[in-house]
Amino acid sequence: MNKLGVGKPTTCRARRRHITPRIGLAACGLTALLAFASVPGRAAASPVQYCAQIPIVGGIPPWGFHTGAPITTASGSYARGHGDIDLAANTVSGILCQADRVRDQPDRLIIMTVEQHLVYHSHYAVRWGVPGNIMTIIVRVQSSTDQRCTVGTRGHVTLFASYNGVRSDSVQFTFPAACKSHDHLYHGPQVNNQVPPL
Repeated sequence: MNKLGVGKPTTCRARRRHITPRIGLAACGLTALLAFASVPGRAAASPVQYCAQIPIVGGIPPWGFHTGAPITTASGSYARGHGDIDLAANTVSGILCQADRVRDQPDRLIIMTVEQHLVYHSHYAVRWGVPGNIMTIIVRVQSSTDQRCTVGTRGHVTLFASYNGVRSDSVQFTFPAACKSHDHLYHGPQVNNQVPPL
């Protein structure tokens, strides 16, 4: 008899055969649940090196910007770019990128080059109620992971850099219908622009 006074004596081996499969099954289920719970969204499950094709330049570029930190949530957008400019000749060059993450859809990344003609620039612009430098450039999609926004599509980007110690920079992307999902306005303290004249 066992300690309870019934049946045949129990051994550790008999108990182990009866309990081990249940514990193993529970452990597997708990492990899968913890692994799933530890991934808050697709952002953590598949980190992307946005704009890795564009080198980060040291120092202060003739013109450049970034719109804050890269995307870390299930949805959002991010952009950065830089290049050269000659205000006297009204010419500009450079490269930009923009990444869009939409919930439950593949991430979309476009890389753009800058067309040579500088559309507009001013040292006396006012946006968001503050003065600053502004420039508008034409961009052309050089590569795209968005099937609707094809290579060669042109758009406009307007950069505004506030001055006089105020931080209210903005970047606005405007595209035709095919790339309309990449129209974005970035504005706020997370945006950092460098727009000449300095």
